[in-house]
Amino acid sequence: MERKLVLLGISVLFCYNAFAEPNYIVQPVSSISNITQTIQVDNNSVTPVNASPTVPQVISFENCTKKYEIPVEQLYFLTLASINANKFTIDEIQSKSGYILFSAANRQFLASANRVDPKSAILKIVPADNNYYFPLGVLTNIFKYIDLNLTTNIEELN
Repeated sequence: MERKLVLLGISVLFCYNAFAEPNYIVQPVSSISNITQTIQVDNNSVTPVNASPTVPQVISFENCTKKYEIPVEQLYFLTLASINANKFTIDEIQSKSGYILFSAANRQFLASANRVDPKSAILKIVPADNNYYFPLGVLTNIFKYIDLNLTTNIEELN
């Protein structure tokens, strides 16, 4: 009985130390080379602590969506302009359903603008293959461009 309690105490101590200390992930720098890098990960989140926006990392779905207080048509055109301004490749556009298929960082992404109510809309940018391991900069660049150009009016060119 005494031996079981000692083993139980040691295992609890080991588990506490495993979760109390920061975790480290070793991941390849690129798919071409055999070089790896070590990234420190915070225990309370999934994203790396000191990761660059250009380093692929696990992105949560909550980071892929953002609500805007603008009409859905304006959000759709701002998203299209943002993808173009960031020099991502536009593969397919469907204006009726409000989605844009584009390529960035050697991956395909699906951006969809959906109506919440007449004065607000939500933008979702998700990877086409449901693999949420990609650079965070793809999302932040698009969202920052839209935030900077929210007051821009849509004009029809003749």
